[in-house]
Amino acid sequence: MPLDLHIQLGDEHLEYFRHIMRETRERARARPYHEILQAAEDLLKKAASHNAPDFVAHTLEKLEAMLAMVRDKEWRLPDEEITRVMHALAYFADPEDLIPDHVPGIGQLDDAIMVELVARELKRELDAYADFCEFRAAEEENRRADGEAAPVTRDDWLAMKRSEVDSKRRRGGR
Repeated sequence: MPLDLHIQLGDEHLEYFRHIMRETRERARARPYHEILQAAEDLLKKAASHNAPDFVAHTLEKLEAMLAMVRDKEWRLPDEEITRVMHALAYFADPEDLIPDHVPGIGQLDDAIMVELVARELKRELDAYADFCEFRAAEEENRRADGEAAPVTRDDWLAMKRSEVDSKRRRGGR
């Protein structure tokens, strides 16, 4: 019979994890980005192969989105945003994990908490990337229907966003 737990961390508890994240970022400054990305990917693979609890699996979907955002050639994340994401992901490359990942059921609880904190910190970027992915899927379909094969880029998405803002402004909206 499964055991259901509801965990709510207060600000004082979250501050502890934020402190750990800040310390990890400092140590990560000298670490190459490819090591940080590899560690995050390894965490995803480990979770998939070890039948991670649902709360971990759900949270790690956000980690997948972060990795996709960094690696997406058409999104072309600016260097300063890549640095921000890499520093946020640095915890997963740190061998000093709070809870060893091999502990059954809870070994990735600290990782899930960190993913949630990182997702909060990168909410604006993740929301924009999700919007871009939706735009890209629709635009690629339109282009295929028109016989075009050009990739849809961040510049295309930004042009569409500017057009939306201009249109709204002309209509008197804000």
